[in-house]
Amino acid sequence: MRINRRKFLKAGGAATLVMGVLPVAQALAEKRQSGEAADVKWGLAVDLRACWEHQQAGCRECMDACHYEHNVPVGQGSKEEIKWIWSAPFKEVFPELEGVWEEDLANSAALALCNHCDNPPCVRVCPTKATFQTKTGITVMDYHRCIGCRYCMAGCPYGARSFNFRDPRPFIDKANPSYPTREKGVVEKCNLCAERLADGLKPLCVDVCPHGVLYFGNLKDPQSEISRVLKDRFSLQRKAELGTRPKVYYLL
Repeated sequence: MRINRRKFLKAGGAATLVMGVLPVAQALAEKRQSGEAADVKWGLAVDLRACWEHQQAGCRECMDACHYEHNVPVGQGSKEEIKWIWSAPFKEVFPELEGVWEEDLANSAALALCNHCDNPPCVRVCPTKATFQTKTGITVMDYHRCIGCRYCMAGCPYGARSFNFRDPRPFIDKANPSYPTREKGVVEKCNLCAERLADGLKPLCVDVCPHGVLYFGNLKDPQSEISRVLKDRFSLQRKAELGTRPKVYYLL
């Protein structure tokens, strides 16, 4: 049977499109539906002083575990560094508070990560919806949809997103087969362990912290661990004046 060339090319293009789009669409659907409920809004809190004390003693448990779990490459140099959770000087994390806090805190360091904002500017500016917000308030990414425009990086006021200027795979010491690796030209960031939340687990950084200085839970549940600690202690949010409404809190 002879096949018209135009029909053949048309059919082949349609098949390629379907094969390329279906996995992405399915992944998006699964991410949006897994572990989501209208009465859940996840939040994270960090005990600033206690965390800094343990950092000074050499603790990096949360950072190392997160970066292994999510195949974050290492050793690429500061300009091309990929980071999901990291330690930064207090003055960089809270530049608007310089001169306000006592010297011991001002000279300390704080954990930094994606703030999973209620009003995330990164989501608004992404032209392909590669980054989106789940019903539970987590800002996640579909790496297959990312075109590397870096609008989300420009939109994020917290420097919480990294760009793969080159293939990251050679810089992964030991790959975790349960989480996908990324490609050159893709943006990535902390996803608050959305894959673990879907299985009813806490974020890995919270689970592995040996000192109990990270708190996690449902902000809509007044009896949750994070709701209780936020009620009892004074807390800060990064650049709260911008109206992004971060869901990562820093306890004092």
